[in-house]
Amino acid sequence: MKKILVVDDEEDILHFLELVLGEKGYEVMTAVGGQEALTRAHIEKPDLILLDIMMPQMDGWEVLKLLRIDEETAVIPVAMLSARTEARDRVQGLQEGAVDYICKPFSLQELLGKIEAVFAQVEGKTSP
Repeated sequence: MKKILVVDDEEDILHFLELVLGEKGYEVMTAVGGQEALTRAHIEKPDLILLDIMMPQMDGWEVLKLLRIDEETAVIPVAMLSARTEARDRVQGLQEGAVDYICKPFSLQELLGKIEAVFAQVEGKTSP
């Protein structure tokens, strides 16, 4: 079972994604902020992190940078999840090491499709 860590400071989004992704067969963990996300990523070793950008204390950009420089978490795929729709935000996310950038509001089909694409891409890289 694939593990997904959802990081967002909005409890409604965390609860919604936990329910929906859980129904699709994923094991879902949540974190309400950057520091909690870093801790959970180390402990749980998720197969994917869905990371909000705009959060208090530590934003998603800082979390992504810290995940990428730590060899234990550097290989975990991270998809940015944000209400910021500017092209430069998308470009920055990909340049910083995110595997995808999903704009809020998103459709459930779009989100599930992107999650499946990330897992297919990761499995393609690890297959002989």
